[in-house]
Amino acid sequence: MANRLQLNPAKSEILWCASTRRQHQIPTGPVRIGNTTVLPVSQVPDLGVHLDADVTMKAHVTATVRACFSALRQIRSVRRCLPRHALLTLIRALVVSKVDYCNSVLIGAPGHLLNRLQSVLNAAARLIFAARKREHITPLLHELHWIRVPERIKFRLCVLVYGCLHGTAPSYLAESLQLSTDVAARRRLRSAASPTLLVPSSRRSTLGDRSSPVAASRAWNSLPAAIRDTLSLLCFRQRLKSSLFQSSFTVSPVPVTALSPWLRRGHGTACRDLSYRYLHWRPLDVS
Repeated sequence: MANRLQLNPAKSEILWCASTRRQHQIPTGPVRIGNTTVLPVSQVPDLGVHLDADVTMKAHVTATVRACFSALRQIRSVRRCLPRHALLTLIRALVVSKVDYCNSVLIGAPGHLLNRLQSVLNAAARLIFAARKREHITPLLHELHWIRVPERIKFRLCVLVYGCLHGTAPSYLAESLQLSTDVAARRRLRSAASPTLLVPSSRRSTLGDRSSPVAASRAWNSLPAAIRDTLSLLCFRQRLKSSLFQSSFTVSPVPVTALSPWLRRGHGTACRDLSYRYLHWRPLDVS
């Protein structure tokens, strides 16, 4: 093979990708590469991301949820011995980091898969505040200043686009994006004053709309112009997270009847403080 590399049959796998409706058309026989025969598989791991044949990312979500809940069970066993700041550090390092790792590949994923990832964040928030399973999760997430999973995916995708437009991302990613001002027919339009991206046409919403050029361009164009025009990456991340946080939670007072009975009764000092912060919408930024 090239570069004097030899194929290791024990560690080599081949994956045929197709839509769910065309899975029956995928060949199942072995593939011969040189003098080696490789059998096709239904999913393969690549740099920590599990890719499946139907490109639904179900295998990746399943592996991520399994690893996160395993870490939560281990943290729960020592929770009483840890102060609050140490508990937050452990959960960020062992749980939240796994949810956020390469989550931009989940753009356009089915809602039931994103709900499974959201259940990990919900369980982590309940572990931090020692809340019961049936307690309302919204005030806990708001107190932690955690945005939901769809907004987390959009955050990573927009930060990647920002790097492509400012020359800090790999060239193969930047070349897949095109500014609207680069098209001669759009230079005289009013929208040319704002750095929007040209959205490529796609044939299928299940696969084509999830491609990087299409999904990234739509996510970038959906941002307010004040955020897109930010010159500093740090300011861009702050403004973007604030905007996504507002879209994740309703920025209006919540009546006491909307809270669970456990929060209304105010069991404990921490619970009373949490109810007060939630009712007056004064989030504590610990992200």
